[in-house]
Order: sequence, then structure tokens, then C-alpha cells
Amino acid sequence: MIHEIFMPALSSTMTEGKIVSWEKSPGDKVEKGDTVVIVESDKADMDVESFNEGFLASIIVPEGEEAAVGSAIALLAETEAEIEEAKQKAAGMKNGSSVPATASPQKSTASQTPVAEKQATTSSRTNGRVIASPRARKLAKELQVELKQLQGSGPHGRIVAADVESAAGRTPTETKPTQAPLPEVKTVSPSQPAPAAAAQPMPAAGGEVVRLNTLQNAVVRNMVASLQVPTFRVGYTITTDELDKLYKQIKSKGVTMTALLAKAVAVTLQKHPIINASYTEGGIQYRSSINVAVAVAMSDGGLITPVLQNADQLDIYSLSRSWKDLVARSRSKQLQPDEYTTGTFTLSNLGMFGVDRFDAILPPGQGAILAIGASRPQVVATDDGMMGVKRQMQVNMTSDHRIIYGADAAAFLQDLAKLIETEPQSLTL
Repeated sequence: MIHEIFMPALSSTMTEGKIVSWEKSPGDKVEKGDTVVIVESDKADMDVESFNEGFLASIIVPEGEEAAVGSAIALLAETEAEIEEAKQKAAGMKNGSSVPATASPQKSTASQTPVAEKQATTSSRTNGRVIASPRARKLAKELQVELKQLQGSGPHGRIVAADVESAAGRTPTETKPTQAPLPEVKTVSPSQPAPAAAAQPMPAAGGEVVRLNTLQNAVVRNMVASLQVPTFRVGYTITTDELDKLYKQIKSKGVTMTALLAKAVAVTLQKHPIINASYTEGGIQYRSSINVAVAVAMSDGGLITPVLQNADQLDIYSLSRSWKDLVARSRSKQLQPDEYTTGTFTLSNLGMFGVDRFDAILPPGQGAILAIGASRPQVVATDDGMMGVKRQMQVNMTSDHRIIYGADAAAFLQDLAKLIETEPQSLTL
């Protein structure tokens, strides 16, 4: 029997995937559960395992090319005798003489989609198989290194390219992720220079058209979907003197400003469940948890929103550790779908670039997003009628007007400002 290996749906928003690398070559024996191919989904690289045993007969979609979710990307023959038949079938599919996997609604709906879902398992599984980055797997094949014998030095024990090179007796070409550090959400003071922007891809030659990568295409789809939502914006000025003092006190314990802001937002959302809700056809979807997503720019284009799940329930130190872990794994595109698609409220910050204020676009499936500007010293009138200097930042919230009204947004921002200005110490409790 000949089996088709399909492009799996690795997330709810994924419509197509890109082949990063084939881990098996035509003619190779494939065991059930073996990693056959690495697929780039919307925002992560995922291992795809075979649901059947046999021989990889033919690759339909080569490395570097894209395929629609549910379409056949390779053929697997159960026996060696069937390999030639599978090759002929694949040639016909490449030439368009046979019906693609996605062209038959009856077939794809009834049988192909479940198979694709069963084939797709993520690299975070620890069911006895090796956890390694796509580059490490490819390098291991080239250097003939057995991955099972290695101890990974990456996040969660993941084997990275440097581990393979060390095992092969070569000097590692990299000991840490090569992408530029991702920007952290924090306020900026004149005495502390703003961090450098993430490294940008090499500029294209004048007149050249550069195709969007998978991540950028996902952003395009989300932004177009957002245009269908009626939104409005409400701004607020928040004094950050007390928050800055707290940050200086606990920064040495590993606390990040991102975690402080996310915690402040999460605690405030407890009092305003409508801001944490989303619109659903004919109703309001109230959420059972508060998951704060934070928009982060990727060095190769696009952005991703790692999610601090149950941010209101975690202490500030655990929240900071979680954030650092999410950032580390987002650099190497190893976040799992539920780590960037489950946000119920989003923070977007450009303050590290010195931006005073900006509007953020509402993410699909959420009710609101908060845009955060830089914290700067401002001359203000004090309560006693004198003049003084206070650090202030501008925040601007974009909301779905189908479920959130002006008074709702204003009340939320007012409570958030009160917490940051007068009660920031409560964030450490």
C-alpha cells in the first residue's frame, strides 16, 4: 500500500507550510514515529513524524518550497516492491495529472485531515525520541553523529548545532542563538541608552521583489482580518516613578520590566473581565484565564506574540523566568502553538526605541491590545500647586467596539494607572 504524507495543520491559523528540511531521503526505511520532515508553520519549526512504517518513495515538495495544509508532500511505500509504483504516482501528481490531496472535499475531509493531524507531533515531545533543532539534525547527518548519544545544551535539553559539532570534534561555529536579542518590554530613561534594534535582513537590491516568508504571510492574514473589526482607541498618561523604583529594587533577582507590566495588566484585568473577553458570533466569549501576549519583533521579519499564561496567578519571579524562557525559544523558532496563539490580551511596546505613543492593531480573537510608549521625565504641576518632574509614559488601548465601550476602556486604564502609580509593591506579593 502507498501512503501519502500530508502537510499538517500545526496551528489553527496555519493555511500553508514551508519545508525546512527532509530528515529522510528517498529509499530510506521509515519507522512509525520517525521524524520525516521539518516544517515551518506560521511562527515555529516543527518535526513531522510518520504515522506509518515503510520506505520514503518520493518527495513531492522539496526543501524550501511551500504547500497548502492537507496537500500531499511525499509518498510512503509499505514495501520496497511498491517504491517504483509510488514514484510513478508522485510524477503524475507533480505533473498535475492526478487530483491533489486538497482537491477532493469528500476524501480530504473524511480521511486526510485526521491523518495529517496524527502525523504532526511537535519537537517538545519526550516520548523516547531525541529532541533536536532542525539544523542540528541536518548537521548530524552530514557529520555522521548519533543524536541519541548527545546531551543537549539548548532550552529544555534540546540538542543544538553546537552540540553536534562538539561531538564531531569540530570547533562550534556558534554557542548560542545567532539571531539578535529580541526587544524586551521596558521603560527607557535618558541615562540608559535604548537597546539596539533587532538585526534586519540584508536590504534587497533596488527594484527587486522579495517574497514574504511564512511568518510575514501569517502577519498579513491576521492584519487583513483585523480590518473587519470596528475598533476605537483610548489613551492615558501614567506616572511610572514608583514602578521604576520597584524595578530597580528587584531587577537583580531576575525580574524584567516586561513581567512587571504584564503582571500589572493581568491583575487589572481581574477587575475588568470584559477587556479580557472577545467577540463571538452573536455573543461575548468570556475567558476562564488571563493570558497576556507580548508582541516581539523577529530578526528575519515579522513578529510573534509569546504568551504569559495565567499571568495573574503567577508571582513576579516565576513570571520573569517564564518570559525569559519564551524569548529564548522564540529566537530559535521553537515555541509551540499554544505558546503564541492563546493570548487573551496583548501588550505592544515601542518604548525601547524612544517612541512616545502609537496605535496598535487589534489581534484577531482578542478584545483589546495596549500600546506602550517610552517613559520620560516630564515637567508637571504637583498637588500643592508647584512644578515638579515626574516620569510618565503614554499608553493607548485599541478595543473591539462590538463588546467594549469607551467607558469600559477608560475604567480599565484608570485602574491600571492607579496600580502602577500608587500600589506597584503589590505586584511582588
